Amino acid sequence: MEILHKADLPEGGFAGLKEHRMVKGAAAFGSDANSDGSWPSLGHFVYLADARFMPRGETRMHKHLEIDVISVMVDGNISHQGSMGHGENLCRNDVQVQRAGGEGFSHNEINPDDHENRMIQLWVLPEQSGQAASYKVYRPGAGSLTHIYGGEDTTNNAFPAKTHIDVALLDAEQKIEIPAVFLAYLTRGTGIANGENIRDGDLIRGNSLKFEAREPVQLIVIYTSSSSS
Repeated sequence: MEILHKADLPEGGFAGLKEHRMVKGAAAFGSDANSDGSWPSLGHFVYLADARFMPRGETRMHKHLEIDVISVMVDGNISHQGSMGHGENLCRNDVQVQRAGGEGFSHNEINPDDHENRMIQLWVLPEQSGQAASYKVYRPGAGSLTHIYGGEDTTNNAFPAKTHIDVALLDAEQKIEIPAVFLAYLTRGTGIANGENIRDGDLIRGNSLKFEAREPVQLIVIYTSSSSS
């Protein structure tokens, strides 16, 4: 297992936010995408950024086409504006998934508060072009592992894909296992991953994952459909 520490990467940003770009896939960012120390993609998963919105900061309205955008709230609030889900308010632990497909979507994410917030943004490239745009918000509960992206194309799955993304909100001593090649990012608390101590801001990767929370944690896990959690 390998570990990448957020503090070892440069902080950049745009508009009203600052961010550490932890994962940048060549398919989205070019052949020199990882010259800054970030990690490459895992299959169609091409981007992970840990963002701090400034007080009243916003991304400004912008458009996406043929990409799936997943936003995971760590702390604070977001007011969402856009061509899908306009007026949605996101708070701590909420997850917003937007599939651009061939239709595309426009959005602006706004920090409505007078203090910083924190949001993780993930991008996944489509496996099929020309899909319909779609939107969904998940509200994971404490002590749970919530599947928010990927899986078989069924009537109750808004975002079928071979790439899977789970969000774990675990209590102390809770455990999860992912028997597949994975990337995982710890965004709250501390835990033990494959026998190694990890903390908030650690991105890890390996061939399979055994994780135990040492205190309440938020953990984002990305893996392929060759195995399930």
